[in-house]
Amino acid sequence: MEENLKQQEKNQSENEEIKEMGQLTLEQGKERHKIHLLSIIGEIEGHESLSPNTKTTKYEHVLPKLASIEDDDSIDGVMVIINTVGGDVESGLAIAEMLSSLSKPTVSLVLGGSHSIGVPLAVSTDYSYIVPTGTMVIHPVRLNGLVIGAPQTYDYFQQMQDRITGFVASHCFASQEQLEKMMMNTSMLTKDLGTILVGSQAVSEGIINEVGGIDEAMKKLHQMIEESKEQE
Repeated sequence: MEENLKQQEKNQSENEEIKEMGQLTLEQGKERHKIHLLSIIGEIEGHESLSPNTKTTKYEHVLPKLASIEDDDSIDGVMVIINTVGGDVESGLAIAEMLSSLSKPTVSLVLGGSHSIGVPLAVSTDYSYIVPTGTMVIHPVRLNGLVIGAPQTYDYFQQMQDRITGFVASHCFASQEQLEKMMMNTSMLTKDLGTILVGSQAVSEGIINEVGGIDEAMKKLHQMIEESKEQE
């Protein structure tokens, strides 16, 4: 009876964590590794709250959780599920930097799309996957609201883009020059600059490691955890 109550409480806690933060800790696998599942969905929310009707990933939820994961010896690895349209650049880069600095093995899986600031998030893990129909959109930085038409504004734009392309280039096999060329492509999008990469194209460009789904991603993460434990 007591065990059933504990299991019910655990299930309720897990359901609440999925509902509120899109996160879950997996520990029922046959390998018995404890894996934290982090989902990055919708739009990356910055310092201003978006509409209640907008699906968002809130960086104030994700950053403390990643710090907690790093400090929790019981968690063996992190699986990041990504389906995002992009969003706030500063917040997206902050999450990407946190992911890339984790000492535990990490794997990302792009489902649906990983657009704009989603690109740094996808490459921030130790190994990355994209499903065959998954898309990645690489385009220049955009700013909303009042923009001052001064040279300093364009310098700031360039600095921000350099931060993004520099981070992506340092975490994948594509060069910064290659990324900038894709970012400024005028032949693919009718009303915008940029490049759309679908599935294997993201792999051939050197941005994502491999085409695969949740099965391949999970197997890879378990393998990396085992290798990490052997090196200890």
